[in-house]
Amino acid sequence: MTGGAVTAAKAGVVGGGVIGGGWAARFLLHGWNVTVFDPDPDVQQQLQAVLDHARLALPALADTPMPAEGTLRFAKSLGEAVDGASWVQESVPEDLSLKHRVLAGIDSQATASAIIGSSTSGFRPGELQHITEGPVRILVAHPFNPVYILPLVEVVGGDALYRETLERACTVLTSIGMKPVVVRNEIDAHIADRLLESVWREALWLINDDIATTEEIDDVIRYGFGLRWAQMGLFDTYRLAGGEAGMAHFIQQFGPALQWPWSKLTDVPALTEALVQKIAAQSDAQSGHLSVRELERIRDRNLVGMLRSLKERNWGAGALLNEHDRRLAARLTGPAALDADSNGALRLLDICVLPGWIDYNGHMTEYRYTQVFSDASDRLLQMLGMDAEYVASGRSYYTAETHVMHLGEAAVDQALYASSQVLLADTKRLHVFYRLCTAEDDRLLATGESMYLHVDRASGRVCAASDKIVANAGALAAAHANLPRPATAGRRVGERKTE
Repeated sequence: MTGGAVTAAKAGVVGGGVIGGGWAARFLLHGWNVTVFDPDPDVQQQLQAVLDHARLALPALADTPMPAEGTLRFAKSLGEAVDGASWVQESVPEDLSLKHRVLAGIDSQATASAIIGSSTSGFRPGELQHITEGPVRILVAHPFNPVYILPLVEVVGGDALYRETLERACTVLTSIGMKPVVVRNEIDAHIADRLLESVWREALWLINDDIATTEEIDDVIRYGFGLRWAQMGLFDTYRLAGGEAGMAHFIQQFGPALQWPWSKLTDVPALTEALVQKIAAQSDAQSGHLSVRELERIRDRNLVGMLRSLKERNWGAGALLNEHDRRLAARLTGPAALDADSNGALRLLDICVLPGWIDYNGHMTEYRYTQVFSDASDRLLQMLGMDAEYVASGRSYYTAETHVMHLGEAAVDQALYASSQVLLADTKRLHVFYRLCTAEDDRLLATGESMYLHVDRASGRVCAASDKIVANAGALAAAHANLPRPATAGRRVGERKTE
């Protein structure tokens, strides 16, 4: 095996289609440098469309600053793409002979310690690993579209893969916000696609037999059990159906029905031209008025909204996102750890305006500005040392006064960022000025100004903060003392003064 020294944060992506592009976006937006190889002359244009969606959606899931975006390059050869990469992801079409050729090329040219993941949705790792020349480092890392939003990745190592390699792979995948589910034994189509195929087969029969249309089947899923599955899965849903007696009672009650000829899961209708056209015509009638790009954007908005709802409840995939926020925040160890905005203040929060944030005027509604500044405040205080353990000790900062100025309009899907400038910090007080700007051109949309008092939560009285917080806040205030004081700092309501 050849290749240069490993770059800790470089990923090579081979195949830049929908799945490969999604992998590239997830790595890139988590700070990795990414090199993509795909002989398709349109790959750059296609990948740019994926990145446009990802840059809106993925940061909108985080409540802590994402790492600075890595660099994206397009390689002219397979060797160039994998050279120096610590992770290489193969995402070429599901053709076993093609995958053998590509994986053999990756294996022979990638750095010896690199992990090689295959996005295959159906092939077992044993079918892919026998082409290796040395220690096996090829595994299945099967994601779900859109890769930059959906966290699940099925990881299948097979008997030939060292346990250490499998664990290292799961660590990398977790670090970019994914949920690796290790498949215990090799099986065709792994876990998720076998479940999906059973629903797909039955849906084809329902259309073939004129029982339902594509839209009616989708309605059954999205208005019914799909909502239950999205937040609770299959078995917990049926556990509830069993009432107080639980799962055993459910199976006893409904298990006999499995012997009834309700479904045709062991058979599939012939995909005749007539059936294909029937499905295509119904699908066109259902959503043909929307372009693929429009459908992707709708899908992403809806997924972000559902995931954020789960995040607020710390449940399912939302709990995973909260844990990933904590990992992202852990890398921020002090006042100098964050990027500065165009004014030299701390860039604390990157967001995307969600559809649910829009008011009747078509702009971001008033209370969302307050929410954004509040989220930025939480991030600042966390960075200074006011974490959950500190609050649990009985001390915290309380907001004594706040003032928001609205200077511009934010539209749906617009990328924004919030920054903070510490104007005063002593043992008991923290005076902070916030700016909300467009990510594209740093246009100022709103300012916020807050005075916080450090409080003993038991007595409700103002008290001194810990030495660590006082030192961090003081260092930040000293660094910001060299910045121009905001023109509207201390402004009263109605005063004619602009930023």
